[in-house]
Amino acid sequence: MAISLEAAQSVLASVTAPDLGQPLSDLGMIRDLHVQEGTATLTLVIPMSDYPQKEAVGRAVREALLGAGATSVHIHWDINPLPLVQNIILVMSGKGGVGKSTVATNLTMALHRAGHRVGLLDADIYGPSIPTMMGVAGRPISQDGKKIEPLQRFGVKLMSIGFLLQDPRSAVIWRGPMLHGALLQFLKDVNWGPLDFLLLDLPPGTGDVALTLAQRAKVTGAVVVTTPQEVALQDVYKSVAMCKKVEIPILGVVENMSYFEDPTGQKHFLFGEGGGAKIAEFAEAPLLGQLPLDPRTREWGDAGTPVIQAAPQLPVSQAFATIAERLVERAASLGGASPEGGLLIDRSGGQGRIKLPVMR
Repeated sequence: MAISLEAAQSVLASVTAPDLGQPLSDLGMIRDLHVQEGTATLTLVIPMSDYPQKEAVGRAVREALLGAGATSVHIHWDINPLPLVQNIILVMSGKGGVGKSTVATNLTMALHRAGHRVGLLDADIYGPSIPTMMGVAGRPISQDGKKIEPLQRFGVKLMSIGFLLQDPRSAVIWRGPMLHGALLQFLKDVNWGPLDFLLLDLPPGTGDVALTLAQRAKVTGAVVVTTPQEVALQDVYKSVAMCKKVEIPILGVVENMSYFEDPTGQKHFLFGEGGGAKIAEFAEAPLLGQLPLDPRTREWGDAGTPVIQAAPQLPVSQAFATIAERLVERAASLGGASPEGGLLIDRSGGQGRIKLPVMR
């Protein structure tokens, strides 16, 4: 009797990665499984092109499927440097000064407070903000000489180039290849461990960092941050357009500094209205939320504690919590892995899009 899809899924659930100690399916390493007329076809996602267990994993998968009744097995290979991370979320904006790092740190803490395992990577190599905003200083260490241990605060794993600088006021003067190398090290050489979400705080603009991530990591999607005024929107539109070209799904838009609420409860729209909605319409993605302009957000960020951690009762903190909840739902609806594991993004592409090769 020819093998069925259900039988193939069942037998593969018991195949483990020798070095990772967990079933391949739980690690998100099995993708695009199909069974037709006894032939099983699937993609195995491995951490790196020279993954030492590649042959062993392929052999175990092949033997399991043949033993369950498959007449032949066709295996395709893909690369994901973070197999234990269920969702990689880019927090980005084409514009500087819109509060992107503030959004990234508070969303990270909001997800953690909701019970998720979360990490935060400061991908802004030239202007790292995470050490200040998370109140962390110190140098990462390596216990085995291979993997770097991330620093932690509030139960969140953290990595930033700022942790490696002798002087926090010194400038990083690197050309593109060195920047790419550091970013890839932060992805594959840091012991992130099992995470439900890894948020990456990207630099402003549409440069090399986002392109590198599109090529080298299985990104669940991007959160685009903007402020309402037109001068910000013109740059943010470019960021959205870049995401579409390189096939980074847009999970949603966050409008920061939307309004100021005075002691009487009246709202003042200091930077105009409707900017976030315009970006969301252009991105064909939801407006995840609008954040009020609250001086306490800046005060707590400067003091090294995200406002949602320091004062969760504030309206701005509650807005961050709502945005985080919508982000989780949106990631799951687009096919991103839920905290229980499972699916990866479908990257079949679309008409007129540019398909970037995976660098090996």
